[in-house]
Amino acid sequence: MKETMSTFVEGEIVEEEVEFTFVELCRVSGASEEQLTTWISEGAFEPRGVRPEEWRFSGTALRRVRSAHRLARDFEINPSGIALVLDLLDEIDAMRAQLKRMNQ
Repeated sequence: MKETMSTFVEGEIVEEEVEFTFVELCRVSGASEEQLTTWISEGAFEPRGVRPEEWRFSGTALRRVRSAHRLARDFEINPSGIALVLDLLDEIDAMRAQLKRMNQ
């Protein structure tokens, strides 16, 4: 008897126009306030606003924060390394999109 495997993918689509406060982004991403503050100081994220109470993040920041959280948890990458990895992942995504456009 052949066994079949099912893979379930959980995800959500978040519009870029959606805005998160600092606290909301921490809550929905699973990152702590301390982690997110450190990543911001390392340049991994650029919130709008001057103080943490005023900070606002676009919907696309959610994916990046979740990625940063996984990198920190699973690979124990330090904050400056996380900023570098996120930038490199963005470059890879841009190159893939450009390649896809060229092949159409």
